[in-house]
Amino acid sequence: MSAPLFLVDTLPTGDSLTLDGPEGHHAATVQRLRVGEELVLGDGRGGTVTAVVTAVGKGTLDLRVTTRGYVDAAVPRLVVVQGIAKGDRGELAVQAMTEVGVDEIVPWAASRSVAQWRGERGVRAREKWAATAREAAKQARRAWLPVMAGAPDESTATVARRIAGAAAAFVLHEEADERLTTAALPDAGEIVLVVGPEGGIADAELTTFTEAGARPVRLGPNVLRTSTAGVAALSALSARLSRW
Repeated sequence: MSAPLFLVDTLPTGDSLTLDGPEGHHAATVQRLRVGEELVLGDGRGGTVTAVVTAVGKGTLDLRVTTRGYVDAAVPRLVVVQGIAKGDRGELAVQAMTEVGVDEIVPWAASRSVAQWRGERGVRAREKWAATAREAAKQARRAWLPVMAGAPDESTATVARRIAGAAAAFVLHEEADERLTTAALPDAGEIVLVVGPEGGIADAELTTFTEAGARPVRLGPNVLRTSTAGVAALSALSARLSRW
């Protein structure tokens, strides 16, 4: 099994350090790492440090750095505009998309989104998505933490502007004629992928996105849930872009 990953704000510059705080507690108390075991520290921005446990304290680990590394950001970037879903479906989507390699997630307040992120509730919901992405990135041993869009939820107009500036943009739509598996892909820039909520994408939204430059595409003959459509599309793109 590969060494577990723990995320820190800043990587150590010296040869030794103490891992404390929530990550230290998780490593020492939850995962019960012991002297001589190896772990990886990441800053979520490509930098990594491999270290060996030299001592275990109460919720802390003393570490000795053995190697340092850096992983370049993937190109092109994969950005998913995820329609806000009710219940835990949005979090399931965020978790799975992070594990397969999404670079940025944009929560989208679609007209057919049952759940609405307003005020403090929206801030908490976005924070929950961000926390889910962080834990999924650790599970997947990702050097880069996915970016979560700054606003609690983005409007259709904001998404359209993002589409207009992308190298390529696709809207998953069950009635589309073009397949994502054969659509032309850019070598650089951003690929924006729009995933609708449970009720799908409204005609007016689809028109707005296509006028901004997006192309409607489908994955296959089956209609996927909002919690699985994004991860399926990312998987197809990752294979085509030789990420996998």
